[in-house]
Parts: sequence; structure tokens; C-alpha cells
Amino acid sequence: MINISRLYCGLAGQSDYLRYGDTNSLGPVIVYNCTRRCNLKCLHCYSSSGSDKNGNELTMAQAKQLLSQLAEVKCPVVLFSGGEPLLRSDLFELLEEARRLGLQTVISTNGTLIEPATSDRLAEVGVSYVGISIDGGQKFHDKFRQLNGSFKAALRGIENCTAVSIKTGLRFTITKANIEQITAVFDTAAAANVRRICFYHLISSGRAKELKDQVPTKQQTRHVLDVIIEKTDDFVQKGLVDEVLTVGNHADGPYLLTKIAEEMQNSKLQTQKYQNAMLLLLSAGGNKIGEKIGCVSCDGSVHPDQFWHNYSLGNVKAQTFKLIWDNPDEPVLNKLRKKNKFANARCLKCKWFDLCKGNFRFLGANGNDANWLNEPACYLMDEEIS
Repeated sequence: MINISRLYCGLAGQSDYLRYGDTNSLGPVIVYNCTRRCNLKCLHCYSSSGSDKNGNELTMAQAKQLLSQLAEVKCPVVLFSGGEPLLRSDLFELLEEARRLGLQTVISTNGTLIEPATSDRLAEVGVSYVGISIDGGQKFHDKFRQLNGSFKAALRGIENCTAVSIKTGLRFTITKANIEQITAVFDTAAAANVRRICFYHLISSGRAKELKDQVPTKQQTRHVLDVIIEKTDDFVQKGLVDEVLTVGNHADGPYLLTKIAEEMQNSKLQTQKYQNAMLLLLSAGGNKIGEKIGCVSCDGSVHPDQFWHNYSLGNVKAQTFKLIWDNPDEPVLNKLRKKNKFANARCLKCKWFDLCKGNFRFLGANGNDANWLNEPACYLMDEEIS
């Protein structure tokens, strides 16, 4: 995650300790896709979730065992996602177990199922944050989510969470179709008194594989970042936001630095801003998938992150999470953890490599060298990286 509000505006965020603090003693943040069932069929769903798919889910006993294993490796946060996690009948028992184990829990949801009784229970079991997906204004959101009324239902879910003092944020996935909806998302957040917004770059996983024509061009991505930076600065100055982050493309960090550099013009204030942002990005160390972030699918398969369903590192039904994650012979993990040796040639000669590390992944069935690529693609110009 690239914290725009911190790097550009100097506004510290609650979760900055995971990005910029000393996390050597902590294990990875884990996305637990606890179900593939979903009441929506969103066009960009990275897990191809749907109403009739249970995905051979871990039983409650197996899921509790997984949580115990995550506590063992000092996982700082477990993000329950899906599918739609609220469709898992034992979700609240699992959240209660996570709290008993001392695990911080957050929920990623479409928000449509959060009635007052649901938000009450989420608060009771200690969920610290609920991220709710919004794709733009009402008309666009309902079309993209393929359900009329889903926008209003999501807003009710937000209202019900804030009513019981659960920190709530908006999640937005960037496509060609909704580039012009970004301002509307900021406005939606302000109207709902939501103070955290995450903008996700589109990754060609799950149903998003069918959206190849919806991947923004380099120029469009740069425009998106410009809008996000401008709106974030405006909202921070007005006191309307606590955190604005981008997720999935670590080129956002260097791009932000180039923006600050353009504004410097011998200003000592801007020079300090540039140096502070540079130091924070270096301390974060760039892309950490397969190191400080991982994923467990509903069937127990372990992945380097939530977009890697095409490749499994192992399964917690057969081995403990620790044995899978610490396997010194796992070829994909070795490449992800030694990017200074295995990243693509353009990344390795980039002056920003140490604070970005590229978006090194493969989307095919195996990790043959020919299948690796920078996904999502870097949008920096050659003159900006040399």
C-alpha cells in the first residue's frame, strides 16, 4: 500500500506501523478468503466468486486451527474476505476465536448484508475495521456490481458500521470504465463521514481476466494518480480524511516522488517533503507480497497474495502455515524474496528499485521464468527511471 495522505500531505495513519515501522518481529498480514460464495457477481472479482460456489471451504474446526497457526507466526492482521465473508455461517465464531487468540481482524465486504444486527455483532467480536467496496456513483456502481440497489445497500452497511463506532473505509478498483468516478468516491466518503479510502489497481485475476480492455493505459493511470493526489490534498486540508491509499502497483511511490520533485522549485518546505517521503518509502521496502503479505483461500491453499489463485504454495490441511511460509525450497517464494536478483531487466536498472521492487508476478499455471511479468504494468517513463 502507498499511503498518499502520509507521503504527500504528512498525515500519519493508524496502520503506518505496518508499513514504516520495524516489523521484523511480525509475520505476514494474511487475507483469508473464507468463502467463494457471494450475493453479487462483480465484473472485476479477482476470485470469480458467485452465489453457488462454496469452494470446498475449510470446516470451522480447520479454520480455527488456521487462525491458531497465524497467531503462532505473529500475524499482525487477518483480513476476512471472500467472496462475501458474511455469507459464511460460522464467521462470527471465527472472529471470536481470532479475538481469543489475540489476532486483529478486519473485514472486506460489499456491504450489502450489514444490517444493524450484523454491525452489532461485528462490534461485539472486536472487528477493528470494515472495508466496503464502492465503484463510483449509484448508477455506475449498480451496473458494475450487476445488482440494482447495491449502492444504497452498501451505504446502509456503512451507516450501520459507523453507528456502532467500527472504523469503516471505501475500496475502489480502478478500471478504464470508472476513471472519471474517482471524484464521486471522495464525495461519497465525505457524505458518509468515511475517513479512509483505498484505490486498487486492476489485476488480471479471476473474472478480471475478461477485462483486458479495461486495464487503464499508462497515461490514464498517471491521470488517475494525479486526481487522487489532488483530491487527497484537498480533503486533508479540509479535515475530511484520515488515510488515502493506493494498492497493487508500487510504481505509485516513485510517481509520487516525481510529482513532489516537480513542485520543489527551490522550496525548502517541498525539499523536506520529498526527503521525508523518500525515507518512508525506503523504510517500507517496496512490494512485500510473499514476505509481509500472504493469502489463504477458502480451501486452505496458501498464496503469495490474494490475486495469486493460479498458484498454491501448499495447503494448511496438509502442513502448518509456518512450514509452508518458511519453506526454503519454494521456488516462487525464493524469487519474490530475492527480487534484486530475479526481477525483470527494466526493474533492475531502475533508480527507484529499492523503494518499489516492482510488481513481479505470473498469472499462468506455473512459475517458469517465461511466465513472470510486471503486473500491473509499470507506468513510469524511461526518463523517469534512469
